[in-house]
Amino acid sequence: MSLRINDIAPDFTAESTQGTIKWHEYIGDNYAVLFSHPKDFTPVCTTEFSAAAKLTGEFAKRGCKLAGVSIDGVEDHHKWMADVKTYGGAEMTFPIIADKGLNVAKLYDMLPAEAYLPDGRTANDTATVRTTFIIGPDKKIRLMLIYPMSVGRNFDEILRALDAIRQTDGKPFATPADWQPGDDVIVALSVSTEDAQARFGKLDIPLPYLRKTKAPV
Repeated sequence: MSLRINDIAPDFTAESTQGTIKWHEYIGDNYAVLFSHPKDFTPVCTTEFSAAAKLTGEFAKRGCKLAGVSIDGVEDHHKWMADVKTYGGAEMTFPIIADKGLNVAKLYDMLPAEAYLPDGRTANDTATVRTTFIIGPDKKIRLMLIYPMSVGRNFDEILRALDAIRQTDGKPFATPADWQPGDDVIVALSVSTEDAQARFGKLDIPLPYLRKTKAPV
C-alpha cells in the first residue's frame, strides 16, 4: 500500500555516516526531513546536499532534523561528503543513511517491491529514489515531494513548507498560496465566522468561505 499524508512514517534501523540510526529514535520530539538520492557522486544531488548543509541551522531553529538517504554504502557517503563541502563550502552535520539493499527505498515506497540492484547499475536504475518527506514529532508523514532526476530540489521551499506545517499544526488554520511566515492565515471551515472573530479578532473576508486572519505568534 502506498504511503499517504498522516500515515505513520515507517521505522527502520540502518547504518549511516553517523553510525547506526534507529529512525524514530533519531526523530525524537522533533520534526524531520528525509530526502533521498539514487546514487552517490551524482551532480544534481551534490548541489542538493550542499543547499541542505547551508540551511541546517535554519532547520534546527525550527526543531527539525535532516537526514539524507542514498543507495550506496557508508564509505562512499563519507567520500561524497567531502565533494559536497568542496562544492558548496559548508560542512554536512546531518547523516547520510546507507541503503545499498534498497530497504529504506522500498519501505518508503520509492521503488517497486521487486526492484533490485543490477551489476554496473547507474542512477537511472534507482531514478525514482528522489523523494522528500517531512515527518512530525508524532512520526506522521506531513508532506511528500517527488522530483525527477533532472530537477534539483528547492530547499528554501522545503523550509517554507515546514514553516507552514508548524504554523497550522493542531490549529484551525491553513496557509494560502505563496504563504510566507508572518503572512495572514486562512481560518478553517470548521470554525464559524462568529467564533473566528471572537477567537482571532478582525477577519479579512474576500469570499464567504475564505476568511483570513493574522497568524498567532
